Amino acid sequence: MTTIASPIAGLVAAIEAAEGAAIEAGAILIIVESMKMEIPVEAEAAGTVRKLLVAVGEQIAEGQAVAEIE
Repeated sequence: MTTIASPIAGLVAAIEAAEGAAIEAGAILIIVESMKMEIPVEAEAAGTVRKLLVAVGEQIAEGQAVAEIE
């Protein structure tokens, strides 16, 4: 299992992948809004989205786990 962390602190603006979805490496999982910029958080490896750990509108910290991929 791989845990994906946010590279930046900000607000979860969108969730692009659903739990249970098959994804490729580099697929966008969530969009984080920080300082009026939208930063995509990408999957580091191909697999299945096991669990999303954040919700739209949630404030997250840099390095916070946002999803689990298996």
